[in-house]
Amino acid sequence: MELFEAINQRKTIRDFENEVISKEILEKIISAGLKAPTNDHMRDWQFVVVTDKDVAVRLLECIPKGISDADMEQLIRDWNLNDKLQQECYRNAVPKQYRMLFDASAIIIPLLKQKTDILHPENVSHLNGFASIWCCIENIFLAATAEGLGCNLRIPLGEESTHAREVLKYPEDYFMPCFIGIGRPLKGIKPVRQIEINPQDRIHWNEY
Repeated sequence: MELFEAINQRKTIRDFENEVISKEILEKIISAGLKAPTNDHMRDWQFVVVTDKDVAVRLLECIPKGISDADMEQLIRDWNLNDKLQQECYRNAVPKQYRMLFDASAIIIPLLKQKTDILHPENVSHLNGFASIWCCIENIFLAATAEGLGCNLRIPLGEESTHAREVLKYPEDYFMPCFIGIGRPLKGIKPVRQIEINPQDRIHWNEY
């Protein structure tokens, strides 16, 4: 798949076919992640790939399996989600936070070597490592799209990172930025509408 085709086709996928993805394809996709730019040239990234459903159950047990309609409406108010299209996206996404990962063919946990305190940086430069791994994650999303697969992403909340470390046993000096679910998109699922942006409305030449 050509690069711009993959960029245009990439969408967050939360509904998957029941399909096994080969180890070779997963390694190919993660290899694309490892080609991303990194601030210190070291690419101190590790990846835990969960394909065993028993491990997935333990890993995801602290993620809510749903949300009531009342709580969903309260969340929309609390987060000041005033745009109707934005509300529609959240109503689709929030109830699927558990299932979109559990139903995925694999859960990828990217990890970065924490050389500074990311959660309490002294300056913006201390976030360089954190910024770099997000370049890696985007490469993973685009590579998965090029393979006809789809991904979703969850930022850990509360004690989810601590729980993930206990289940997956990764070292204390590694930081987990997100969960990634990956699999074959379920056929017939209607994509969630996105806000269309004309780049000419966002580009400022030479000065703002």
